[in-house]
Amino acid sequence: MAAIIIGISLGLIGGGGSILTVPVLAYLMGISPLIATSYSLFIVGISSLIGVVTFIKRKSINYLAAIIFALPSFIAVIIARSLVLPLLPNQIKIYTLMVISKDSLLMVVFSLLMISASYFMIRVKEVTPLKAQNINSQRNRIKIGLIGLIVGYLSGMVGAGGGFIIIPALVLFAGLEMKTAVGTSLLIIAFNSLIGFVSGLHHQTINWSFLLLFTAFSVLGIVLGSYLTNFIEGDRLKKSFGFFILAMGVFILLKEIII
Repeated sequence: MAAIIIGISLGLIGGGGSILTVPVLAYLMGISPLIATSYSLFIVGISSLIGVVTFIKRKSINYLAAIIFALPSFIAVIIARSLVLPLLPNQIKIYTLMVISKDSLLMVVFSLLMISASYFMIRVKEVTPLKAQNINSQRNRIKIGLIGLIVGYLSGMVGAGGGFIIIPALVLFAGLEMKTAVGTSLLIIAFNSLIGFVSGLHHQTINWSFLLLFTAFSVLGIVLGSYLTNFIEGDRLKKSFGFFILAMGVFILLKEIII
C-alpha cells in the first residue's frame, strides 16, 4: 500500500514522492537505512525511467543539458556509494560527548533533505526561465555541472532523486521551459539512481523478490497517479504534500537525535 501511495504522489505532482521511499522502507518495513538507500535508488530509477517515456515521445527533453548535468553527477554518485559509505565507521563520534551510528547519521542527513524539499514545495512558486540564461553560456554550464556534483553526492548518500533541486537549476541556468526541465530531470534521475544502485551492489545483499514487488506497486501507483491528473490538479496538492514532507522530516530528525 505504501508503495502505491508513493507512486501516486509521483504521478500526481511529478516529484517529491520518491523522498518518502527511504522512511517507508526504514520505519515501516524495518529495513536498515543503508540498505533502504540502495532499494530507494532502484525504485526511484525504474519509476523515473517509466515516467520519462512520455517526455521522450513529446520531445520534451534537452539532451545537452542532461549530459552536462549528469556526467559530474554520475561521478559523485559512484564516489558516494563505492567509496564514502563503505568507509564510514558504524559508530561516528561527533564532538566529545555524542556518538551516532552510521544508520542514524544517514537518517539525519535524509531528514534535513526532506525539510529542504518541503521548503521548495511550500514556498517556491513555479520557476520561469530567465531569457539571459541559456545552456550555451560557459558560466551556466559550470554552474549546472557543480549542482550536478552536489545532487549526485546526495543521491548516492541518501537514495533520493533530487528533482526539487534539478528542475530549478535546469530552468534558471539552462533556460529550459518547465515541461522540458521536468522531462530532462526525470532522465537524469533515472540514470543517476540506477548507476548509484549498481555501484553499491558489491557491498550489500539484495532481497530481489521484495524489491521487485515494491517497485511494481510503485509503478502501478505512478500509472494511477498520472490518470488522476485528469481530475486533480497536481500543483494544488504540492503545497499540502510539502507540509507532510516537512512534518516527516522533523519527526525523523527528532527521533534520531533525541528519542
